Amino acid sequence: MVASDPAYAAELERVTSQPATLELISVPPTQSFRWKQHDYPTDVARWNRHPEYEIHLIRSSHGSYIIGDQIGRFGPGHVAMVGSGVPHDWMSDLAPGEVVVNRDVVIQLHPDWLRDSIKVIPELAEVTGLLELSQRGIEFVGETGRQAAQLVEDVGRCTGVARIGALYTLLAFLGGAPESEVLRINSTWIADSTSQESVAAVEAGLAYILQDLRRPITAQRAAELAYMSQPSFSKHFKRASGLSFTEVVRRLRISQACRLLVSTDLKVARICEEVGYTNLSNFNRQFLTETGVTPREYRQRERRAPAAAVI
Repeated sequence: MVASDPAYAAELERVTSQPATLELISVPPTQSFRWKQHDYPTDVARWNRHPEYEIHLIRSSHGSYIIGDQIGRFGPGHVAMVGSGVPHDWMSDLAPGEVVVNRDVVIQLHPDWLRDSIKVIPELAEVTGLLELSQRGIEFVGETGRQAAQLVEDVGRCTGVARIGALYTLLAFLGGAPESEVLRINSTWIADSTSQESVAAVEAGLAYILQDLRRPITAQRAAELAYMSQPSFSKHFKRASGLSFTEVVRRLRISQACRLLVSTDLKVARICEEVGYTNLSNFNRQFLTETGVTPREYRQRERRAPAAAVI
């Protein structure tokens, strides 16, 4: 998929031009959690967030994901876990009109159900660390990723009490995975907060940033949209996201640049403009600081190993 491809342009615009949709997840009264498979593209596969923890398996296709403020590449067998409230999307590289049947399997677990389960089943407390870590977004790789994919499928093949058992087996396995096969995607992202003002500041700030990464973006304007003073906005934004407003703007711009470097043939100077930098030297410096390599080195490296790109 290249920049001149209308499908690519539409997909890029869809993700970057709007805040994450709050998805309402319905679980049948006879079930404790949701296991669901779906095609791509489909209405449920979009830039979204929800209170439920999500374990996500990609069965087929290659593409890019965005989780919180990071963009990476995925391929068949990709398994990730996303915490409560963390925005996310998985975007496959498709030919015009192409549909991937049953591309995804998702397991979605409401925090209230998990908390109640831990209260009555003390042994489940051992997955608390996994739940906390998922607020950063996690990708499971290597043998852990391969076995996790199978366990996700096992949950769907079971019914009744056996399905609960299969879920607990999956959670225990992920919680005990070796650190070398657990990739932390974000430094931190919209962790649960007791301050509604902090959450509101982050949501208003993200909506403003993602409207158009190409234009000038200021904390003052974000504060106005959040109906706060700039000092108050900056304080609440940092409290909820763990990052300053400026840091989030930089990360999202560099993440978008990474996507364009891998997915298009645009020149670096053009990508610099597309993600809102007016000075190429500054863009190269910021990119090097964030990723450890130059834009050209990043493109060369990730095109040699397209399924492994995470910044």
